[in-house]
Amino acid sequence: MPSKLMQTANPFRIRNTAAQDTVVLASKGARWKRWGLVGGGVVVLAAALAWVVMGWAAGGRSFDASRVRIATVTRGDLVRDLAADGRVITANSPTLYAIDGGTVTLQVVAGDVVKKGDALAVIDSPALRSRLVQEQSTLAGLQAEASRATLDVTRARAEASKTIDQARIDRQAAERDVERYQRAFDGGALPQVELAKSQDTLKKSEIELQHARQDASLKQQGAQLDARNKALLAQRQNAVVEELQRQVDALTLRAPFDGQVGQVQVAQGTNVAINAPILSVVDLSKFEVEIKVPESFARDLAIGVPAQLTSGSGEPYPGKISAVSPEVVSGEVTARVRFDGKQPPGLRQSQRMSARILLDTRSNVLKVERGPFVEQSGGRYAYVMAGSSAQRQPVQLGVSSLSETEVLSGLNEGDRVVVSGADQFGDAPRVTVH
Repeated sequence: MPSKLMQTANPFRIRNTAAQDTVVLASKGARWKRWGLVGGGVVVLAAALAWVVMGWAAGGRSFDASRVRIATVTRGDLVRDLAADGRVITANSPTLYAIDGGTVTLQVVAGDVVKKGDALAVIDSPALRSRLVQEQSTLAGLQAEASRATLDVTRARAEASKTIDQARIDRQAAERDVERYQRAFDGGALPQVELAKSQDTLKKSEIELQHARQDASLKQQGAQLDARNKALLAQRQNAVVEELQRQVDALTLRAPFDGQVGQVQVAQGTNVAINAPILSVVDLSKFEVEIKVPESFARDLAIGVPAQLTSGSGEPYPGKISAVSPEVVSGEVTARVRFDGKQPPGLRQSQRMSARILLDTRSNVLKVERGPFVEQSGGRYAYVMAGSSAQRQPVQLGVSSLSETEVLSGLNEGDRVVVSGADQFGDAPRVTVH
């Protein structure tokens, strides 16, 4: 009994947890909530998987955006111009050479301003001067022979005239004899034999007159031919003398135009050989600018294409292309630009100048910034950005300027194109740029 009473009397005594456990039946709302959580996890997992698949589809390789340059396709005017730095050269700067060997006496120094015809240097050539004197003596002898041949023609003409006159007188005498013998024969005082003999004498005198005329003509022709040959020999010798005289005169080097003495290539008193360069003369009124143009623009250059030249002061001067080199050296073509009108004052040879050549202007065309992609694959493909991926697609490009390229097909206005750095893509159809 006491134990039972003690048990009843202690209210804090817990025998077990059976009285605390209660069976609760799950409701429909709880089940849907649980399935919703599971479905949400599946959707998140599917989205992550789709993102991975899209990244894989966008290309197996990805590249840093800082390693590429992207430009936007725009519409507007495309000005095809060419800018280049050049140096001033003289359009007319001949070098004067020694016409013969000898000792040089300079009359000027480098930088002297000279007028046309001024003596610049004198070459002392005794051998050339001696040859001139010898040839002049030969010319004098030939001219004397030509004069004598002319006198021979006159004498032959006089002798021929004398012979003809004598033959004519003989004929007249024979003719008078025939007339006298004919009257005597008619009067019966002279036999017929004598008359016939006088007639034969007349015929003989006529023949002699005819031959005298022919001989006179031949002698005159012969004398004239001889005189002509002597005159031609004298003329030939005169040409030799004139040439030697020209060479002797050329021993004095003279300025071919108003200008300035350029480089002097010999020292005072130097004994030079024939055809040795002595000095150059610069024409200060005719300067050109020599520029080097990239090979890709060479086909667009032509003589007469307008250009604009800018000096150190910034003032532009009009010009035209005057020459284009036919060969390519180190990927460049050399061209010359001539001033079209006035030129800047105080120009000096080898002075630096900027040239801008206007090749063409095209209005309202699709264009994009020019970059290495123009030369890659011959400009037939370009990588176009779509979000963070770049897709390789065919394009057709037109003419190019230094900064822009015309787009003929394959791109639309607003497209973003990888213009630089696409060479690292390795012709992949699609890559990721982030």
